[in-house]
Amino acid sequence: MKEILTTISIWSVPLIVLMIPVYGYFKGVNIYDAFTDGAKDGFSTIFKIFPNLLAMMLAIFIFRNSGAMDIVIRFLRPLLDYLKIPEPVFPLIFLRPLSGSGSLSYVNTIMTQYGPDSFIGKLASTIQGSTETTFYIIAVYFGSIGIKKYRYSMIVGLIADITGFFASVFICKILFF
Repeated sequence: MKEILTTISIWSVPLIVLMIPVYGYFKGVNIYDAFTDGAKDGFSTIFKIFPNLLAMMLAIFIFRNSGAMDIVIRFLRPLLDYLKIPEPVFPLIFLRPLSGSGSLSYVNTIMTQYGPDSFIGKLASTIQGSTETTFYIIAVYFGSIGIKKYRYSMIVGLIADITGFFASVFICKILFF
């Protein structure tokens, strides 16, 4: 059974990639023209979102490297200690809504230091999977289609991130502690 699942896993992505042009061919779509049109649209999207992405990356860099994140974490430390949330996962509260790659890099550091099977490793993984990159979504996706009034989206996204963080802590304490 394991060999069958492994074979399915190995061949599923190449088969899906192959099926798309085959389906387009049978539907009468000029596949090459559709591909090149999509590539042209991709370049125009890159030019639209680049300023938003640059501004967001600069803000993340300043927030992390200025020490502002450390100050905020020190301010919240009594609350997080009271809730018995391990200190190594504190920064994920701030990193995950800002940057998927930044938070993934931080989770990798946690995995290297504590191990993936540790409570902290499992908690960091659960937080990573239960929260979203809210500011990235607003900067890139909203910016690419020209949405200017995103206030409620940001508030709801951050509430969802906070809820995902604390739900992760709660569930991991029940399952792994």
